[in-house]
Amino acid sequence: MGLTGTHSRRQTAAVSPTPKIERKPLIRALTGVLPAERVSAANVDRLAYARDQWARNLLAVRNNRPLVAPPDVVVWPESTSEVLEVVKIAADFRVPLVPWGAGSGVCGGAMALHGGIMLDLKRMNALVDFSATDQLATFQAGILGQHLEDQLNLRGTTLGHFPSSIHCSTLGGWLATRSAGQSSSRYGKIEDMVHSIEVVTGEGRVMTCSRDEEPELLQLIVGSEGTLGVITQATLRLHPLPATRTFRAYRFADTQAGCEAMRQLMQRGLRPATLRLYDALDTMMVGLSDESEENEKPQGLRGLAQRLGRRARVMRGGLRDWALRNTLSHAKWVSKAGERLLPHVGSGCLLIVGFEGDISTVKTEANEAHRLIQALTGVDLGAGPGLRWFEERHAVAFKQSPLYASGSFVDTLEVATTWSKLQQLHQAIREALSQDAVVLAHFSHAYPEGCSIYFTFAAAEAQHPRAEKLYDKLWRRGLEAAVRQGGTISHHHGIGVNKARFMHDEHGPGLDVYRQIKGLFDPKGILNPGKMGL
Repeated sequence: MGLTGTHSRRQTAAVSPTPKIERKPLIRALTGVLPAERVSAANVDRLAYARDQWARNLLAVRNNRPLVAPPDVVVWPESTSEVLEVVKIAADFRVPLVPWGAGSGVCGGAMALHGGIMLDLKRMNALVDFSATDQLATFQAGILGQHLEDQLNLRGTTLGHFPSSIHCSTLGGWLATRSAGQSSSRYGKIEDMVHSIEVVTGEGRVMTCSRDEEPELLQLIVGSEGTLGVITQATLRLHPLPATRTFRAYRFADTQAGCEAMRQLMQRGLRPATLRLYDALDTMMVGLSDESEENEKPQGLRGLAQRLGRRARVMRGGLRDWALRNTLSHAKWVSKAGERLLPHVGSGCLLIVGFEGDISTVKTEANEAHRLIQALTGVDLGAGPGLRWFEERHAVAFKQSPLYASGSFVDTLEVATTWSKLQQLHQAIREALSQDAVVLAHFSHAYPEGCSIYFTFAAAEAQHPRAEKLYDKLWRRGLEAAVRQGGTISHHHGIGVNKARFMHDEHGPGLDVYRQIKGLFDPKGILNPGKMGL
């Protein structure tokens, strides 16, 4: 299946059509630099690498459509020198080359839009160097996030980077998309954690880029999604393992009051490891009851459908799926009903605050935060909601399958802006999406100057083949609203294919400069073509 609707016209216009790839000579060249068992053109491998976790691809699979973009060949290098040889071959044959980590990206960034070579880096998963004195560690880029953190924990340190995908994403993927973990307010995003990288450029050179250099090429390549080079290893800044961790939750009347508390916390110089504010609907979904009551309540969007349906106890199997699909296919009216009812039946907006580090600092910061929040009308809810969130903090990505099975779909949209624009941005995107979807949002990844908003939207189209058109419409509306309000189109999920058509809207002439830079790093245009709005 080719890209359809709004994607194809604007996406492929800037990319020259790729000549037909002669697979046999390409494979002969690749098996000259890699063992034959690490080069595959088998259909089973090509199809396995034909998509990442972009929700639009999942819809296509569910609706029995062909997979979007299989590569011609998949390779598994084990060293930088092998990556270099593969890149040289791709340049000689003028075929696209797409770096692949764990395939868990949600924007289509790892799709081989024009075929070519899929470069899977997961065999490059070693800890290369560790220095307790310098608090630095060097890893190969293909290591899975949880494995990286486990290696550091054994040595008494942490990276402090905890995306919800930590079990199924790699260091290289983090760097390629400027990933943010759930503790970014304390530790920063991945671009704040990286000290240096090793990268293979499209012209066949191995470069080391450090934050000590001028001009700082490091921050140019981090976030470039493989369009400027293949990151093969990175040296990261570390922190001591926290000696203690504490949580406290609060209730606010609305998101404006909660966001004001977040702003003052960050600008006071406090650095919570967890700072998450849920809007009224998301708060109802999370629940503010004690743990025993919470376990009896249906959770997530299924729980919402059950509450909005007849009686939760009669919802089983197909009937439950029908209730969910029927609820979401009338999202506009559900949203309107929610706006009217939530002020009367809701629980306000939940704020979770958590601190970690040495015992003395955590105690001081937590006490200061508590005084500040209570002075700003926050109602103390104790530790329970925060502890429950912490226990489930990596599970969200694994709870979406039932919605697809029911005939519905769900996705997330993360944007960011400064504090003064935050409420307008939240309202504009909610209005844009709620015409056709049930919309939840929480505010997280807070910094002294601003904050990210993480929207979850779920919808259903009665005719499954039209679900992709509805999906495209929702994204178009959401990102148009973000641009109008001066927000970012991405905070940490990257650009890929999904958001590429809005790069010019956000960056204007800056995208032309980026295109010129790509010409220097990748003169033959082989590296991940069709991404980043190029």
